[in-house]
This record gives sequence, structure tokens and C-alpha cells, in this order.
Amino acid sequence: MTDNELLLAISNMMDKKLDSRLKPIENDIKSLKGDVSELKNDVSGLKSDVSELKNDVSVLKNDVSVLKNDVSNLNNEVTTLKGELHNVKLFQENVILPRLNTIEACYTSTYDRYKNYAERMEANFDDTELLKKVVEEHSKKLQKIS
Repeated sequence: MTDNELLLAISNMMDKKLDSRLKPIENDIKSLKGDVSELKNDVSGLKSDVSELKNDVSVLKNDVSVLKNDVSNLNNEVTTLKGELHNVKLFQENVILPRLNTIEACYTSTYDRYKNYAERMEANFDDTELLKKVVEEHSKKLQKIS
């Protein structure tokens, strides 16, 4: 065997050994490339999801801000209504109730007067009927006389 043949045989053996040792590394690198590609897709999907979440959170922030303003306005309106209700109660207590008490006293005193004279009124009605009859009779007698 010549030196070149020997060198060629050594080179082939080295190539086989390198190939046998490099093949697993190449396979691992290919597998890693696939995994990295999957990770890139996953990260891309996560970025998209995070972007959607950011938009949703932004919308929610706006909605919460609007709700806060609405609640603040409602609180102001409730405070105003409480003040107005207080004023109505004061008006009722200071103006309406005294007037109602005056009206009630007037009607009560009138009722008491009528109640006391109710029996006498019946007697007056009877007397008036009797007077009518007497006047009628006297009128007839006077007409006969005249």
C-alpha cells in the first residue's frame, strides 16, 4: 500500500468516524431547529394573544372610567335629591302640617257645633211643619172671613 492509499484509507476512516459522531449532533441540531421553529410560532401566537388582551384591557379601562363617571354623577344626583327631599320634608312640617291642623280644627269645631244642635234641628223641623199647617189653616180661615 502506498502512502497515498494509506492516507486515503485513513481519510475515509476519519470521515466515517466523523460522520458517525456528527450524525447524532446534526440530528440534534435539526431537532433543535424544529423546536425553535415551534417556539417561534408559539411566541408569535402568545404575542397575538397578549396584543388582544392589551386591547381588551384598554376597552375595560375605558368602560371602568365611564362607569366611574356615571357613579360620580349618580352620587351627585343622590346628594341633590337628598337635599331636595329634606327641603320638602321641612316645607311639609313647617307649612303644610300647620295649615292642615288649622283646617282640621275648623272642621272639628264646626262639627261639634252641629252635633250639639242636631237634636234641636229635628225639633225645629217638626215645629216648622206644624207652623206650616197652622199658617195654612189660618190662611184658609182668613180667606173665608174676608
